[in-house]
Amino acid sequence: MKSFPMFIRTTGRRVVIAGGGEQAAQKARLILKTDARIVLAAPTLDDELAALVAAGRAEAHAGPVTAALFEGAAMAFVATGCPGWDASLHALAQAARCPVNVVDRPELCDITTPSIVDRDPVVVAIGTEGTAPVLGRALKTQIETMLPANIGGLAALAGRLRASVAAAVPRAGRRAFWAWVFTGAPRAAWARGAEREAAQAIKAAIAAGGAPGAEAAGSIALVGAGPGARDLLTLRAVARLQEADVIFYDRLVDEEVLELARRDADRVFVGKHVGAHAWPQDRINAVIVAEARKGRRVVRLKSGDPGIFGRAGEEIDAARAAGIPVEIVPGVTAASAAGAALGHSLTERGVSDTLVLSTGTGRAEDPLPDCTRFAGPGTTTAIYMGVRQADRICAALRARGLPEAARIELCIDVSKPTQRLVATTLAGLCDRILHDGISGCAILLITWPVPAACAGADPVRPRAGLAVA
Repeated sequence: MKSFPMFIRTTGRRVVIAGGGEQAAQKARLILKTDARIVLAAPTLDDELAALVAAGRAEAHAGPVTAALFEGAAMAFVATGCPGWDASLHALAQAARCPVNVVDRPELCDITTPSIVDRDPVVVAIGTEGTAPVLGRALKTQIETMLPANIGGLAALAGRLRASVAAAVPRAGRRAFWAWVFTGAPRAAWARGAEREAAQAIKAAIAAGGAPGAEAAGSIALVGAGPGARDLLTLRAVARLQEADVIFYDRLVDEEVLELARRDADRVFVGKHVGAHAWPQDRINAVIVAEARKGRRVVRLKSGDPGIFGRAGEEIDAARAAGIPVEIVPGVTAASAAGAALGHSLTERGVSDTLVLSTGTGRAEDPLPDCTRFAGPGTTTAIYMGVRQADRICAALRARGLPEAARIELCIDVSKPTQRLVATTLAGLCDRILHDGISGCAILLITWPVPAACAGADPVRPRAGLAVA
């Protein structure tokens, strides 16, 4: 960041706006949303600004402008329309150590005005450091549709009740209490306009000493982080990250995903590498249960979907055996992301009516899985963790009758900046993996069309942006 976002207190303070025309009026409209004392410094004011002065909402300063005018002001806006006069007023504001914004002169701006979503006292500010104001306004429009018009009233009520909560709700239960207020039944009632019902429920919970049904034993959420890109997380996954007290994450979870978590949440890396399990599964099971028993909200963050080759079953069993509430938050699995990256459907009428998700690698103590046993005409098989087993997989596919010229797609680091999509054939798969040094996080996609769909088709016809061996 080249600018640090923050909120400036305006209560009991002045904001100086130098200029008497439309540009100054635009800044005045913005500051009118606050409780600042507005000072309009200009020899003459247009009708809109003059009306503000007449109504007592602003005061006029028609005399000479000196540095003293800016001293102690929260901020200043310079909007005279004259480049020379703007520069002079900027120098006076700087001499008084007053943060200043000069309209349409970014090189003279100490501060910039963001696009604002106003649900007082809830305020969302969107800035682009002056690079893309149109984008900022577009984001503002999206956020306006997400936030109920009356949500600020719920925040204001919470502010008035904070002292009562501190007196009646034990410290250990306060976070859960406020989570219930802002994400549970009170928030839903308030959003639909039943504000009195919501307020009564909150006050009743305070009198009872905590949120209804609050779990003292903590909880565990197995959350799917998706294939890598953080904008592929579900809204529920983001909510659980922002509620978590501690997050246990794998090596395939991108750092940008972790940035969505609560700032003060503990983050523990429990990554595994093929053939080198620094954190055995039983140790992970034990530690997530131990943290939940402390009353903490635990997130076990897994790449892709927790229920697809994520060993979620073992962690679910451990949580239930300990009596810990456990939740599964599904994520976008790599096969779905691979199909999207390739720009085609994983199933298609008349070509492939069956989708098989399989893995080429299992537990170290078990035999290697037969990951091709369901492959056949009319199927698309997505093989996870199969690159290291490519020789064995190719032999198995040949034994099942897949033609040497059949198309196989290698999808590496799907949705990440390092994404690569490579098309080859059964005959060329192993050589291509060796030649390109492909390893680690890759999906093999094998579409075995029904016989009628194969007639006259080019099995390795490239799609847009796809390299072909």
